[in-house]
Amino acid sequence: MKTYLVGGAVRDRLLGLPPGDRDFVVVGETPDSMLAAGFRPVGRDFPVFLHPDTGEEHALARTERKSAPGHRGFVVHADPSVTLEQDLERRDFTINAIAEDADGNLVDPFGGVRDLEARVLRHVGAAFVEDPLRVLRAARFMARFAPLGFRVAPETMALMQRMSASGELSSLVAERVWQELCKALAAPQPSAFLRTLREADALAVVLPEVDALYGVPQRAEYHPEIDTGAHQELVSDMAARLAPGDTVVGFAALTHDLGKALTPKQELPRHIGHERAGVAPLRRLCERLKVPLEHRDLAIIACREHLNVHRMLELRDETVLELLERCDAFRKPGRIEKLVIACEADKRGRLGLEDQPYPQGPELRRLHAAALAVNARDLATEGLDGPRIGQALRKARIAAIRAARQS
Repeated sequence: MKTYLVGGAVRDRLLGLPPGDRDFVVVGETPDSMLAAGFRPVGRDFPVFLHPDTGEEHALARTERKSAPGHRGFVVHADPSVTLEQDLERRDFTINAIAEDADGNLVDPFGGVRDLEARVLRHVGAAFVEDPLRVLRAARFMARFAPLGFRVAPETMALMQRMSASGELSSLVAERVWQELCKALAAPQPSAFLRTLREADALAVVLPEVDALYGVPQRAEYHPEIDTGAHQELVSDMAARLAPGDTVVGFAALTHDLGKALTPKQELPRHIGHERAGVAPLRRLCERLKVPLEHRDLAIIACREHLNVHRMLELRDETVLELLERCDAFRKPGRIEKLVIACEADKRGRLGLEDQPYPQGPELRRLHAAALAVNARDLATEGLDGPRIGQALRKARIAAIRAARQS
């Protein structure tokens, strides 16, 4: 059985990155021979098997032929006549089209090693344009590899722009778009995802609410970067720095300022009420991409409340409690920590202000903890009905917030 390690495992090892899942291509075999060797079938769209001992995925070498629009419109051909080179040719980027045999020898027919050394993301062949999902994959890879100095090859960017102009990106299903977005938000530099999509004319198709932020001015005394799109890039990168891999925080940071795109031109560069205005487009985005509830709920809270969190040191005790209640912070206390990080990312995601302190964060954590420690069971509520118990609990929580501030 001719077996080759392929894809990300080879790429990341050559880059000196921690190894992830290992995928293998098997050449010269059939589904029947794989079953006879003890492999367990798991592939629905093409022949993939799990190794009987390691559980690692082994796919039969295959080719793909475009048969319909969209990223699913392919006919897969897998049989013993398909060569390793033919299998590698169907892959997206040269850096993902490198194979390694059992002796550690590399098979690199498309110059992937050269492009790794040059830090270039380059498409393998003309068939790249047949799968619109590859535009998002390119942007997602840039979110991961831009810190290493990677850039998109000009000819690859030209193809991506052509794909955007063709209208095929509109055929992408919401789940795949969300999956690629999540991977980008979990990467070290999400701004590279946004910039790559924007350069490819794809951001307006995939995330029009975010694309609309570019070119919208802000007050320079608060935002030295001025452009709201540039601010959003800085915020997303700061969120990745403060909460590495946390896509809930990352999505809240990405969408906190959507309302600024709706500010009337005569009011610019001020954005009065943008936090409330941003909730409606955020809800539409979440509905379109079928965003999970945890991501959606925190994003809405961060959009609506980030200015209040920034004013935390000035808020009255009663107002602090109202903020906590709107966040459902007593039933879901973990929300406050994520909200704090998203708001800190907003405050520090500004040109030249990346290292400024954010005392509002520790203050909100401390006041939340004080209010959270108050329990209705510990209050003298004998003889009180439900509403009056609630009033007593609220009063005790305000007192706890006040005491925490005085201490």
